[in-house]
Amino acid sequence: MPTRPLRRATLVLALAALCDSAFAQAPTAGWPSKPLKIIVGFPGGSSPDLVARTLAEPLALALGQPVVVENKVGAGGNIAAQAVASATDGHTIGVMINGNMTIARILNPKVAYDPLKDLAPISLIGTAPLALTAPAQAPGATAQEFLAAARASGDRWSYGTPGVGTVAHIGMELLKTKARLQPVHVPYPGNPQVINALMSGQIQLALLPPAMAAAQARAGKLRVIGLTSSNRSTLVPEFPSLAEGGVKDFHLEIWNAAAAPRSMPAPVVARLSGLLSEIARSPEVRAKLFAQGWQVAGTSAEGLANRIAADTQLLGGVIRSVGITAE
Repeated sequence: MPTRPLRRATLVLALAALCDSAFAQAPTAGWPSKPLKIIVGFPGGSSPDLVARTLAEPLALALGQPVVVENKVGAGGNIAAQAVASATDGHTIGVMINGNMTIARILNPKVAYDPLKDLAPISLIGTAPLALTAPAQAPGATAQEFLAAARASGDRWSYGTPGVGTVAHIGMELLKTKARLQPVHVPYPGNPQVINALMSGQIQLALLPPAMAAAQARAGKLRVIGLTSSNRSTLVPEFPSLAEGGVKDFHLEIWNAAAAPRSMPAPVVARLSGLLSEIARSPEVRAKLFAQGWQVAGTSAEGLANRIAADTQLLGGVIRSVGITAE
């Protein structure tokens, strides 16, 4: 896998940090002077929307100003990310998914913003592995047996995702390489349609958010084969990792994070980073986020920057090797 994307991501983030450090001692007195806006690129009730609204109330109390969540839906969250990147009012941030902060421009060079140059990391809020999911009557009693059946079926099997370029899509292409599988990609409008296709037998496997997959598996409607994590997850501890099923060196997560426009003063970003990290890790908010299907991270801005660099390398490498494009 090429190392150039990681070098570029690391260099951009390091240079941005150096530039921002010149303002590190600048005062934040008088900020915020008006309500803070959190832009979300997905509809009400979606995972990023729920995360943003969970954070909004305690953040408003900490800032002494209202915090308003605004949904700008479209282009897999990139419309909202562009709105954040271009904001100049000093009072706009966003809650985003992996792709908006890492591979948006790798997937589509026409995307109007550059995640590495135009967005300032604030905090990685929560992470979750994906769950390799199959119909309830899928063959094989174990993950090894299921994967053997999938391998033997070649391109006669299909896998579903909520769209081209999603982490579920890129992750499955990575899994195909590591487990020597050949299922054909079938994109759907969203995960509810993917689940329906699994239940009806139109597709044979998919990578789903663990809480969503677990709910269907506990009801006996689907079967969780394994998680894309090195070990079992506290989110759904009853399900094994794919590592237990013999798939080595396969660690993939979805995540939600907070980001600001690069134009936002560094002291303000630092203040928001500290507040959101503390809020996310507070017992009450941690419990709410866990119930939504997230393992709370609540990192510093630097922690999120490091994650962006790592995911840009991992996901970008798969995109380039497979030739995935969202144009």
